[in-house]
Amino acid sequence: MATTLLGDGLETSILGFGAMAVTHVYGGTDDAAALAVLNAAVDAGITFIDTADVYGAPAPGTNGPAGTNEQLISRLLADRRDEVTLATKFGITGRVPLPGDESPKPTRGDAAYVRDSIDNSLRRLRTDVIDLWYLHRRDPDVPIEETVAAMAEHVAAGKVRHLGLSEVTASELRAAHAVHPIAAVQSEWSLWSRDVEKNVVPTCAELGIGFVPYSPLGRGFLTGTLTRKQVAADIRGNTTRIGDNWDANQRALQVITEVATRREATNAQVALAWLYASGRRIGLPVVPIPGTRSTTRLLENLAAADLALDDADLTQLDKVVDAVTGSRNIVADPAWISSGRE
Repeated sequence: MATTLLGDGLETSILGFGAMAVTHVYGGTDDAAALAVLNAAVDAGITFIDTADVYGAPAPGTNGPAGTNEQLISRLLADRRDEVTLATKFGITGRVPLPGDESPKPTRGDAAYVRDSIDNSLRRLRTDVIDLWYLHRRDPDVPIEETVAAMAEHVAAGKVRHLGLSEVTASELRAAHAVHPIAAVQSEWSLWSRDVEKNVVPTCAELGIGFVPYSPLGRGFLTGTLTRKQVAADIRGNTTRIGDNWDANQRALQVITEVATRREATNAQVALAWLYASGRRIGLPVVPIPGTRSTTRLLENLAAADLALDDADLTQLDKVVDAVTGSRNIVADPAWISSGRE
């Protein structure tokens, strides 16, 4: 299985697995089926597993990160820890308004929260060390240098091997990297989400930091396999891009389908191959982390690493973004994603 070297000497499988896909976010899940897919991923060489402390079903009447996805991953790690490059994230509090708590803080990056977060993740994951620990979203009330300095203390303590950042701007990335080496930036990047190419992607290439695209298949839309009924039942149906503009964005989907048909490949393989090619164009190591609940889809995605797109393919695919209607942001706050703070 081919590997990729991200930043700070972190080596991962060429494709990762986004474990958010096996949570309640995209509808109900079954732990046994989820574990079967996770084990199949590792069997196939997809050993870079990505989770977060906020993924999973929240306990009724409680506040704070749910952690149930980390608990699920711990069951994979119980027998296969040495085979897995483990990534998790913190910083999104998961807080919702409860009686007496009308203004919950959605993100935290203070040192006390950093300390509690790493200890809680290690406990839920039942492991002694996390290979890549991301700040999931920055806290606007805390300088990012302070948050990263607090994270770095846990590298020194042996609880974490490498640090990462999610949805940061280029200036935030530079400030953080000056405090401690950053191995990877995780942000949304795909054929129809390309805002990070303006500043963040070039900065990663300049600083020698790897890029881990989340939602590389447009939350499934770009595969062409979703139905409107499917997305209506989960978070995707509430987005402007998929929910409100399902019909309009079929135009973008058609461009991908045309290339896939010509290449005798699937839409998913074309979308992932485009990301690999985009990284090569600027000398940036790229490791997408699509999620799936299907072993068949898992192997399909893995085959994308061997799909060579030519210049004509890339020129056609680069036009997909021009046919897209609606924002990639899944919440109302524009600052939730990096482009809203640039």
